[in-house]
Amino acid sequence: MVQEYSNILVPLDGSQQAEIALDKAVAVAKRNEAHIDVLAVIDPGQFGYNLAGLADGDITYQLVQDSEAYLKETVDQVKKDGFTDIAFHIRMGSPKPIISQDFVKDHHNDLIMMGATGLNAVERVLEGSVTTYVQRNALTDVIVVKTDLQNTQVEK
Repeated sequence: MVQEYSNILVPLDGSQQAEIALDKAVAVAKRNEAHIDVLAVIDPGQFGYNLAGLADGDITYQLVQDSEAYLKETVDQVKKDGFTDIAFHIRMGSPKPIISQDFVKDHHNDLIMMGATGLNAVERVLEGSVTTYVQRNALTDVIVVKTDLQNTQVEK
């Protein structure tokens, strides 16, 4: 039985693993004629303070601007390489529930493809990884990408 997907979520955090997951998601999307949602989640808690409580929104604004620039550049490259059914999104809050449940509900994703590890090593040590949480709590299928397309060997 072959599973077909129509709407794939790829969370990006700037890590190489996440970008490899996006490359593989594009390959899956092409085979399935699917849409890809690329998502960056800005977690104010990771900075040790609540950004929403700041009187000066400069920090929040800069984080959003940086994320938007990164996502736009990444999506533009994917489009330049020939895949155009892709959109990017930014959310504020805790990545774990946003990726595993909230975003999926809002955008009707039927697959999450994400890297095995991200940029935040401190969170992995103290709280467990976002990937592990998403695997356990996602409302949809999850594929954890551990290998690069060029380094993946397919047995015949």
